[in-house]
Amino acid sequence: MTYGLGLYLKDGIVMTADTRTNAGVDHVATVRKLNLFQQPGQSIMALASAGNLATTQAVATILEQRTRQPGHATNLFEAPTMFDAATMVGNVLREVMTAHANHVQGYGDPSASMLFGGQISGEGHCLFLIYSAGNFIQATSDTCFLQIGELKYGKPILDRAFRFSTTSMADAVKLSLLSFDATVRSNLSVAPPFDMICHRANSLEPLEIRRFEKSDAYYSDVRRSYSQSLRETVSNLPVIDWPGVIPGDGQ
Repeated sequence: MTYGLGLYLKDGIVMTADTRTNAGVDHVATVRKLNLFQQPGQSIMALASAGNLATTQAVATILEQRTRQPGHATNLFEAPTMFDAATMVGNVLREVMTAHANHVQGYGDPSASMLFGGQISGEGHCLFLIYSAGNFIQATSDTCFLQIGELKYGKPILDRAFRFSTTSMADAVKLSLLSFDATVRSNLSVAPPFDMICHRANSLEPLEIRRFEKSDAYYSDVRRSYSQSLRETVSNLPVIDWPGVIPGDGQ
């Protein structure tokens, strides 16, 4: 299992993926699950994946190879819109599943899901969640974050705190790390390091992947500060009136 998160905000996109992969408790490895497809000044795209590692790596590799094949129907660099690019990703995922799923099913789950986001010159930034069948949904100002993999533990803080119009890019980074931290605390199959990109709306400058190790100073500071603030907030909440059970002063 893995965890991938895409935040769609007015100011851009923040996308994060963990790097843990495992085949049982005694075979754990670190693998990058966030890939970039970039033509600075023309198009900036990022792909995060969850699910069967062989499936996701095949999709990413095929997409990268086809960016060097002019005229190919799934050449991301020739997509006129991000919707068309997402369709290409879905088609390649479907292509890989069709080729390998029947052979893999006797040994494990061949399925995968992906987050795909970015911007093409002449249109706004977009974020999509692509399902194993190759179909997809698009983030909107109402549905402004998308998740793949082990999503349930990292969702509550996003429901409470993340907003398309008012969350800044800096706060989106904090919320992403806290969402991942909540998942790590509850599920051993998700773990640092985490890979993250931040795409600012209307910028077609190349992206760089920022890796957060467990020992990363900023990640550690965010975790520590949030835990302390949460304990203080709970302590300062109104005390329940429960005669005979909870003393009136909360002590």
